[in-house]
Amino acid sequence: MDTNHLAALVARAPLAEGYRFELLRRADVDLLMASLRAWYPDIGVGAASCFLRSRFYADEVQFADGPQRDVHVLALRHGGELVGMFSWDVDRDTLSMYGRLGVVDPAHRGCRLAEAGLWLLETVAAVIGAGLLYGMATLKYPHVQRVFERAGWTLVGITPGYDREMVAPGVVKRVYEAVYMKVMASEGELLPVQEANMTPGTRALFQRLFRREREVQTH
Repeated sequence: MDTNHLAALVARAPLAEGYRFELLRRADVDLLMASLRAWYPDIGVGAASCFLRSRFYADEVQFADGPQRDVHVLALRHGGELVGMFSWDVDRDTLSMYGRLGVVDPAHRGCRLAEAGLWLLETVAAVIGAGLLYGMATLKYPHVQRVFERAGWTLVGITPGYDREMVAPGVVKRVYEAVYMKVMASEGELLPVQEANMTPGTRALFQRLFRREREVQTH
């Protein structure tokens, strides 16, 4: 997506009064990395730790003055102050999007960062034609799970041990995470599922996950 178009969508995100999203600027990378360490001390290990490495931004993150890339990072500001961030990845081959990381300064909790971030994911997905959105929520805390569920995303599974988190100073454990998704593709874009081609276990899980959603779509 053209960065000017993306910036226009970002400016419309439904945040609390006085807050705004902006595309991350190169000049703010060092400040963001330092802020993340303060806001989210557990970030030093696991999947999110890449956001503490300047090489990650230089090689993988899209900036307005650089080539198109698949990782997008937004700065959350209150006035002129950096108070949070939200990010996502675009998979160009599958035309899907992954809601990657959102963090806010504890002093600014309640600014609807997560809700605004999901709104942006869905809005950008609709513009670029992405067929699926997905994200993960730790089972250590219920907050992000509730955000996904309020937004109408579907819980499709639990990953035992996919990621690592610091659960106490110096103690790192592999954690359970909930996997949520939202289908953006129309019914006509999806290949109909032949339940005869599923094992009994797969069929039972498919029916449990998607039967209600399919019934809602047909009524």
